[in-house]
Amino acid sequence: MISLTARVGLIAAVVVALFTALTAVALDQAFRRSAERAAQERLAAQLYLVMADAELVPGGGLTMPIDLGEARLQLPGSGLYALILDGNGKALWRSPSALGIELPPVMAGERFGRSRQGVVDYFFAGLAVRWETSDGGEVPLRFLVYENLTAFNAELAGYRRSLWGRLALMAVLLLAGLAAALAWGLRPLRTMGEELKAIEQGQQEQLAQPYPRELHRITHNLNALLAHERAQQARYRNALADLAHSLKTPLAVLRALPQPDPRSARTLEEQVGRMDAIVQHQLGRAATSGRSILAAPIALEPPLQRLLATLAKVHAAKAVVVTSHIATGCAFRGSEGDLMELLGNLLDNAYKWCRHQVQISAETSGERLQLTVEDDGPGIPAERAAQVLERGVRLDELTPGHGIGLAMVAEMVAAYSGELRLEQGALGGLRAVLWLPGRRLG
Repeated sequence: MISLTARVGLIAAVVVALFTALTAVALDQAFRRSAERAAQERLAAQLYLVMADAELVPGGGLTMPIDLGEARLQLPGSGLYALILDGNGKALWRSPSALGIELPPVMAGERFGRSRQGVVDYFFAGLAVRWETSDGGEVPLRFLVYENLTAFNAELAGYRRSLWGRLALMAVLLLAGLAAALAWGLRPLRTMGEELKAIEQGQQEQLAQPYPRELHRITHNLNALLAHERAQQARYRNALADLAHSLKTPLAVLRALPQPDPRSARTLEEQVGRMDAIVQHQLGRAATSGRSILAAPIALEPPLQRLLATLAKVHAAKAVVVTSHIATGCAFRGSEGDLMELLGNLLDNAYKWCRHQVQISAETSGERLQLTVEDDGPGIPAERAAQVLERGVRLDELTPGHGIGLAMVAEMVAAYSGELRLEQGALGGLRAVLWLPGRRLG
């Protein structure tokens, strides 16, 4: 999971679920033990009431009052039952509530516990005594009181429903509180993401919002990095402009020098031209900015129209028919100068080698811009295309034709971690397809 919110939210949900479950189990066990102790005390009290009502008559007989102290003992099937057994385990008395009900046997010596008869569970309390008669004798008796667990189980089930309902509500409220705390705690990171997006779109130059102390070093270093990158690019541009200006004068002087004969003049002019082309080519290579994740997107349509207008004037005699299919909002993530260089080289080659037609298309897919330039010229052989794209820039590349432009395009595309493919187009000539960092505006 990539999202911090999802990670922390999942951890919080697991922790809350475990806490809720463990709390429910602990409270359920505590309530059950408490309810069992209460039942034990209640049965012990009923046991003593039965013992208080019992009377022995001369001859070992046992009498019980008609009206017992506990009304449930007189109501058949009430769930509370009592037995009095003699020393041999024979029932001397059964409460009216126990008539017709088979009660589970209880081992001698057991004071309190649970027992089952058929499908019915009971709590029981028992006490064995030696009852002294009026003539000084002793009669062994055993008193037993049973309580059906139906009421106990119903009470326990009701408690569990209430417990789980309230704990579930508490868990939901706790998760809602944690979600609110998480949203508030991670708000600076979302703000930072929004500001970085604004920087990418060219709407601002640095992170401007106040951030918490924990993020201060990150934001400070990002702003320093942005400032350093802009300053470095400015220094590169200035240095290259100074170099170009410095080289123009010596080259102009060489061209203006008087030559002893036409042949030498032609050779000197050739070499000066090559020197000028080399300088311009190397300046173009050095000026390539390369891919930057913080580069503002450059709309493709305006520079393309400017280049087409210029090339139409330069190649006016050729009457080239240009077909353009540019998807709405296509933008290049990089330097405008690099975009002009890429488009200029591709379109210049297309105009130079086409017969009458040039087609241009562009579209975006996610973070990629696909640009296609095609002409109806002779094209280039497949082995030549591979050679142009694979080899480095050498002096023999600086000859007219596809060589120079495509070599420069290949280098610039590589600087942007893009892809360039040369193939035969539907018009019969060269089709150059580029994939570059891009996006769709709007």
